Amino acid sequence: MKKTSTRLADGRELIYYDLRDDTVRNAVDRRPLERTATTSEIRRDVLLGDSVAIASHRQGRTYHPPADQCPLCPSQGDRLSEIPDSAYDVVVFENRFPSLAGDSGRCEVVCFTSDHDASFADLSEEQARLVLDAWTDRTSELSHLPSVEQVFCFENRGREIGVTLGHPHGQIYAYPFTTPRTALMLRSLAAHKEATGGENLFDAVLERELADERIVLEGEHWVAFVPYAAHWPYEVHLYPRRRVPDLLALGEAARAEFPGLYLELLRRFDRIFGEGEPPTPYIAAWHQAPFGALEEFDGVVREDFALHLELFTIRRTSGKLKFLAGSESGMNVFINDVPPERAAERLREVASS
Repeated sequence: MKKTSTRLADGRELIYYDLRDDTVRNAVDRRPLERTATTSEIRRDVLLGDSVAIASHRQGRTYHPPADQCPLCPSQGDRLSEIPDSAYDVVVFENRFPSLAGDSGRCEVVCFTSDHDASFADLSEEQARLVLDAWTDRTSELSHLPSVEQVFCFENRGREIGVTLGHPHGQIYAYPFTTPRTALMLRSLAAHKEATGGENLFDAVLERELADERIVLEGEHWVAFVPYAAHWPYEVHLYPRRRVPDLLALGEAARAEFPGLYLELLRRFDRIFGEGEPPTPYIAAWHQAPFGALEEFDGVVREDFALHLELFTIRRTSGKLKFLAGSESGMNVFINDVPPERAAERLREVASS
């Protein structure tokens, strides 16, 4: 992998990740852009104990442009985009309309390929490995920013999810706090560790899942399963068999195996609802240990956390979505219409040839 960092016309950082070491990246952003101005701030909800990002400047962000005006495609002739060069492998750049900025963290866009009509599932294993390497590199770089406590790499895919740009891409949020979802895991981890005299909860969960009927895919270094208490109609958790706290700690063997297994998982997601159905909308979310202090989680250290990816869709059956209505949105109590055992069975049925 070759990494080349440059600056866009408004001062934002852009980084090319290339498969070939001899690739030269010297294209200049020719757009007449003014410096990016953001109004992002973090406000604390004292009743719930969580935080909300207030980012009014995002109201003006690009919204479903036609394909020939996509800002994530390479620049061609007089059609100038966020990527100055005429082609690329993987690109990461600071979001022009960030939810988090400055002392409130940082938001980046990850373009998986220059092919506008592709999806992550269309990548080769070599390309998917490059994306994994880019996620890992960004996790490392962002973790050193003084305002950053947790790094979250994720992909939103599909209009139903709320994606406003059709080009295959993901995002990275670098939060200035430990997110509520992670804090819940850490509290459960701490309570289990104390109650069992030191047993790791993630290890116990993985051991239970390996012995059950909800396994979807297995490799030498990774295992994918539908969790016992799945929140979403089709939800798969992908864990390395050897517990590590973040992407940085993955061994080479696990890195090498990941692309093939993950691509197979994504392709199965597109087959869940049968032939002729539109691509399955999904969210793919990496959960990593925070880099901040863990004093509030008694007895827990970073190495206790288990890196894992959660992949889920909001489509519950053909043509129907799972809406977060009163119970889910009002009380955070999910109601799942698809038994996890049936979801796992379906994902095994649609294995690619």
